[in-house]
Amino acid sequence: MEPVTDGKYKCAKCGYVYDPGKGDSKHGIEPGTRFEDLPKNWKCPRCRKDKDMFRPV
Repeated sequence: MEPVTDGKYKCAKCGYVYDPGKGDSKHGIEPGTRFEDLPKNWKCPRCRKDKDMFRPV
């Protein structure tokens, strides 16, 4: 069962939180983009770790 989340995901390495309500404008990710819909090659904007380092918060 998936944990209850508001769509935010936190990087286990540096603590950066991806908020789908804000997106990632520096990397062309529009607000409203779910974490699951980010490109496979998207990386943490802070520490450059892959998506698999993120956990729901």
